[in-house]
Amino acid sequence: MPNNVEFIKNFILRKLINLGKIGGAHISVFNLNKGLPNHIRGNKKGQKEIKEAIKELINENLLLSKPSTGEQHISINPRKIREIKEFLKL
Repeated sequence: MPNNVEFIKNFILRKLINLGKIGGAHISVFNLNKGLPNHIRGNKKGQKEIKEAIKELINENLLLSKPSTGEQHISINPRKIREIKEFLKL
């Protein structure tokens, strides 16, 4: 897989849309990793790529971040749904 970060970004956005985690509904970053292939989430390099992908999505304003119960929670920015669906080709 040439670019794991792009793959992870795509995975995260698809998972959040499928789970309906938009706006006020959010999910912890810890639970977001579930479902990613083991060769990505099972090592330090993969964990670093996951953090980088989440950071990029937040910086691009596609994800909203919310500190909750001592850990980071994220959700889709409802104002960016159209942009996200174009990105995912939905």
